[in-house]
Amino acid sequence: MDENSTAEQYTVTPSRPSGSAAALMPLAYDGQLRSRLDALRELVGLSRTRLDSGTLAEAGKVLDEAAARRRLSGQHTVVAIAGATGSGKSQLFNTLAGVPISETGVRRPTTAAPIACSWSDGAASLLDRLGIPGRLRRRPLQHPDAESPLRGLVLIDLPDHDSAAVQHREQVDRILTLVDAVIWVVDPEKYADAMLHERYLRPMAGHAEVTFVVLNQVDRLPGEAAEQVLDDLRRLLDEDGIALGEHGEPGATVLALSALTGEGIGELREELGQFVAERQAPARRIAADVDAAARRLRPVYVTGRRTGLSEEAREEFADRLADAVGATAAGEAAERAWLRNANRACGTPWLRLWRWYHDRREPTTGRLPSRTQADEEATARQRVEQAVRTVSDRASAGLPAPWAQAMREAAVRGAQGLPEALDELAVRTGMPGRPPRPGWWPVAVLAQASMTLLQVVGGLWLLAQIIGFVSPNLGVPVLLMLAGIVGGPLIEWSCRIAARGPARRYGHEAERLLREAAAGCGRARVLDPLAAELLRYREVREQYGRVTGVGAVAR
Repeated sequence: MDENSTAEQYTVTPSRPSGSAAALMPLAYDGQLRSRLDALRELVGLSRTRLDSGTLAEAGKVLDEAAARRRLSGQHTVVAIAGATGSGKSQLFNTLAGVPISETGVRRPTTAAPIACSWSDGAASLLDRLGIPGRLRRRPLQHPDAESPLRGLVLIDLPDHDSAAVQHREQVDRILTLVDAVIWVVDPEKYADAMLHERYLRPMAGHAEVTFVVLNQVDRLPGEAAEQVLDDLRRLLDEDGIALGEHGEPGATVLALSALTGEGIGELREELGQFVAERQAPARRIAADVDAAARRLRPVYVTGRRTGLSEEAREEFADRLADAVGATAAGEAAERAWLRNANRACGTPWLRLWRWYHDRREPTTGRLPSRTQADEEATARQRVEQAVRTVSDRASAGLPAPWAQAMREAAVRGAQGLPEALDELAVRTGMPGRPPRPGWWPVAVLAQASMTLLQVVGGLWLLAQIIGFVSPNLGVPVLLMLAGIVGGPLIEWSCRIAARGPARRYGHEAERLLREAAAGCGRARVLDPLAAELLRYREVREQYGRVTGVGAVAR
């Protein structure tokens, strides 16, 4: 440059490592950002067995980039200048540097590779991370580093994002994920370009605090046209979801300038100087990346519906298992068995003799009962499978798809061997031990014996009168026989009425024991694994809440 020129005098030299670079402090994240990154790391670790690697790839990349950026200088802010062909970004880059570092011209694309310009020493490691070779690194020197208004700024001139060369676009996309902030340069002709808004601005809406949008070439707009175009640009940015930093609120900085005439350059320098001096851009960029990763992961962690296994669903599952194992039938059988024991103990001797004779004439079990038992076993297995499907569907309701699938898989694993376990349980549990004989049973047995004795005495007396062994007197023996004949069934009927209550309680106890045993088996094999999966999901969801920075998410 001409030393007599009115432009600021800069000496452009290749960037080189400085002896003071080793003394540069690494980047330090504040407590909240560290907590969010730790939560994201924990979230990825807890989710590896439930989510595919592609789903977690972005979160893993954010963690890797955050760790890589943290090890580098915290005293530098890397800002990329991006824009479309002909927007004048390279001219703006040169104007900010004060010398023609980046080539400008009519030939498109002009910028074939990213060029770096650092306002202070110690940026070599940052530029190594960006993959910018030493021959493309420059330093504008006007003041000592301590006096430079842009001290700590590392400015990158990127190729055109709409370049016809694929490798140029790939370089832009790669570097945009690594820099701390971006200056988007638009011109009056292409500021509404759909490619810019749909591919870059809209997806990066969450990075508004580290975004500058510069309307260049306003010298080409007559009168108030510049303000009108600037207002329309703000409207488009608002539609993209980009918060605008107006009235002291955090958001993107929107400026109008002319790199050719220098109009607005001073305001941009001032904004950049303040932005770099705060040294918050790297942390804001990482925080925005965490926000973006959390938004993309939200569908696999949060559905907005209540989740969990209700007590009603647990009770229904226990009831289904009890039906499968035949708890109700077992209780009824126990009740009938108790009644039979009571009838045998308190019934008349003649009736007991008839029942014994009848039982001896009963045929042995044939093929039909065997087939019936096999059918019952198949039906019981189907009931168990249906119970497991129902409870797994209830437990997975409201969960994101990966976690719902994990719940169903846990239920299927637990259901393996469950019907056989229930069968063994039914055999092992059986009916409870026979309860102590009620106090009235001996009295009833003695009364029945007395009635039988009256019948025998009365009968023998009549027989003795018939054969002439004693004098005839029909009244007393007939009365004795009638008393025994009527009293025996009457005592048996009374005992049967009295036995209903104890028999019912005995049956209920048998049913309860089998129900509890079946419920315990189902809980250990199915409900506990489901509860463990739900607990894991709640832990993951809690970590996701920490990642979002709100500490909790909607159920």
